[in-house]
Amino acid sequence: MDTKQFEKLIKSKIVEYVNKYKFGDKQITQDDVYIVWMCKTLQNSKALASTTIPDGMYYEITYNGDKKECYFDAYKKWENFCVKCE
Repeated sequence: MDTKQFEKLIKSKIVEYVNKYKFGDKQITQDDVYIVWMCKTLQNSKALASTTIPDGMYYEITYNGDKKECYFDAYKKWENFCVKCE
């Protein structure tokens, strides 16, 4: 799977997930999904993504090229604070 195919897969799976489990009548599109980070190593790919919905959710999708399958993880950001590093 090339990078463009993987990006399309990421966006479609996140839209499917969010529209199934979130916000009732409010539906998102692929334009509401953005990739924060993406990496391809050999036949494997991984990406971190989120949506424009201010719910603190982010998604990790990993493609296993050997098995031709994807793993989808959904996470909730609980906290964000500053730590002084001197």
